[in-house]
Amino acid sequence: MTKHSYKPEGVCSTRLDFELDGDIVRNVRFENGCHGNLQGVARLAEGRKADEVIATLAGIHCGGKTTSCPDQFARALRAAAGSKSA
Repeated sequence: MTKHSYKPEGVCSTRLDFELDGDIVRNVRFENGCHGNLQGVARLAEGRKADEVIATLAGIHCGGKTTSCPDQFARALRAAAGSKSA
């Protein structure tokens, strides 16, 4: 299992930690942001394949922003996948 940390940009959440067990998402934790919503995102992602989570969350906007905490999570997963193949 590989641990990852990501600093979201342009959203209320200030840190995102998660683990990848192969391509399976585990132990997602957001710091700050909309606590209830982010707990829901974390629980829905738990045990799913990273590509599936990315496809589900990428491109979600929050208010007038061009990103959101779920979109930032998709970006974090993409970055983690890129670091595995590098």
